[in-house]
Amino acid sequence: MNEILITKASKDYELIDSGKGEKLERYGQFVLRRPDPQALWPRFLNKEVWEKADAIFAPPRAGQGGVGKPSWTLKSGIPNSWQINFGGLKFVIKLTAFKHTGLFPEQLSNWEWIEERVRAAAGGTGGRQLSILNLFGYTGGASLAVAKAGASVTHVDGSKSAITWAKGNAEASGLGSAPIRWILDDCRKFLEREIKRGNHYDGVIMDPPAFGHGPNKELWKIEDHFLKLLELSFQVLSLNPAFFLINGYASGYSAVAYENNLKVLVDKFGGKIEKGELTIMESTGKRLLPCGIFARWAD
Repeated sequence: MNEILITKASKDYELIDSGKGEKLERYGQFVLRRPDPQALWPRFLNKEVWEKADAIFAPPRAGQGGVGKPSWTLKSGIPNSWQINFGGLKFVIKLTAFKHTGLFPEQLSNWEWIEERVRAAAGGTGGRQLSILNLFGYTGGASLAVAKAGASVTHVDGSKSAITWAKGNAEASGLGSAPIRWILDDCRKFLEREIKRGNHYDGVIMDPPAFGHGPNKELWKIEDHFLKLLELSFQVLSLNPAFFLINGYASGYSAVAYENNLKVLVDKFGGKIEKGELTIMESTGKRLLPCGIFARWAD
């Protein structure tokens, strides 16, 4: 059975409304309006409320000479970046050309689960020191959850700007001196090197995109490269791993597909698998916005 993990409104974040292919969110004191293809339903709030957003993202549109560029329309007073508190951490919010803000609130349940798994496996003060690997780590939410729980983490991403952003989030969260190893690399190449070095990890987190490139233009297509990535990831697991987490967004796959890949861990180590959807609840509490899928194994 699929689980539905729900992120609810908090002091510095809320999903105000959604519908007609868009979502209206508050990050701290600023309200953002962005496209969301999953929001295939009518809006609750009227047009006037939506138009009062502090920043509105316009997707590319066809025009003279070709396809236009995506862009934000900003109201006066909105800064280039600002900080919010979320999930016991601090995040720097920015408005990117890809409509993202650097924070994926639907991941909160996974971050809480990661912290629980790390603390349980460590066995309390003076217990086992875990080493966790976070692949496609982006702006660092999962890495910070690991560090917050007291484990060391290797954060790998193919984008230099994303790693710089993640480091800023670590500093803002008071984790600037935490045992986080920041690695700019193609995830597959990094895993191959780790296998040759004989390095192992007590847990793996991965958030593979549907399509992308590494720092040296290495092509990533999930349908072509995902199984090899998993094969390499299983090889760097320690003899007593604590957990393995896979997230998915725009790939179009079912959580069952990810679950099927994790069954090898149950056969080898025991434990259980959970799978399902990641969602955010609107402030009204009446609707959930689907935001992705997950599958996770723990011993």
